[in-house]
Amino acid sequence: MTTIDYAIIIIYLAGLLVIGITRRSGSQESASGFILGGRMLTLPAFIATLVSTWYGGILGVGEYTFRYGISNWLVFGVPYYIAALLFALFLAKKARRAKILTIPDRLDSVYGRATAVAGSVILFLMTLPGAYVLMLAVLMKFLFGWPLWQGAIIGTIFSLFYVHMGGFRSVVRTDLLQFGLMFLGFIVLFITLISRYGGLDFITASLPNDHLAWHGGNTVGYVAVWYVIALATLIEPAFYQRCYAARSEAIARKGIFFSILFWIVFDFLTTSCGLYARALLPDLADPISSFPALAAEVLPPGLLGLFALALLATVMSTVDSYSFLAASTFSRDIIWRLFKIPDKDIT
Repeated sequence: MTTIDYAIIIIYLAGLLVIGITRRSGSQESASGFILGGRMLTLPAFIATLVSTWYGGILGVGEYTFRYGISNWLVFGVPYYIAALLFALFLAKKARRAKILTIPDRLDSVYGRATAVAGSVILFLMTLPGAYVLMLAVLMKFLFGWPLWQGAIIGTIFSLFYVHMGGFRSVVRTDLLQFGLMFLGFIVLFITLISRYGGLDFITASLPNDHLAWHGGNTVGYVAVWYVIALATLIEPAFYQRCYAARSEAIARKGIFFSILFWIVFDFLTTSCGLYARALLPDLADPISSFPALAAEVLPPGLLGLFALALLATVMSTVDSYSFLAASTFSRDIIWRLFKIPDKDIT
């Protein structure tokens, strides 16, 4: 990467802080305002924050496609489209209609405080973004040469800073920027690859047969189990939080429908770029770096920096969303329930 690429990244990080940080008023914000942004989430914002939150494992997507080809779509795409569709059809409106802040609020109203606290602990563990922090550290190592521990610490502190200052509103505002960048970066890379090497003919001539098979060389059982794993979407805290925060029931449902369409487009872009990485860099030692290595191979200065932003935006949008979910679960659903702390003291 060149000086111009690093300059682009620095401008992005500075812009992210400016967009994310808001001056909190002297009076404490309500729990609803801090955790759900006052339940005023519009349709575009709903789509942007849900879509961008779902791809923290972007380097893993590149690695899987590099190893197993188009089966990436049938393993990490289609099962989750189906699960998200089920959520939209049967749960989205009910979630918004409930007028609660968190999933444990529902557990409390139906089963009591003890069950709500137990459920809160499980949700807290579910939302800890450890895997995504590691992904961010790997990306920082590739971009800046930092050790993993250093990249993890710096990336996490940066992501958490503006979330602490502005709450859910900051998450949404920064996700709007990151949503645009993640699509723009992969569109630029995809167009560059198509124009330089050609399309389907190049791919089919350059890849092993298994990479073009739906199973990718894996067993039917291996592929099928992902359709069961994807059903965890039905209890996914990020989905419920966005639905609780939506301005209306209609936005909650439509937002997921439109998000599925954007996921399909983004999965097409990432899977296609992963196939090009396998075709152009067959001897790549570490497939988890397939996206960054491919970009370094084909993109000129400036566009390489733009693609680096796409990767950073994709991972950071997930880190900040799940960090916020974990923090709000710990403070609002565990500490608040155990010690009856006033709402104004947890925001």
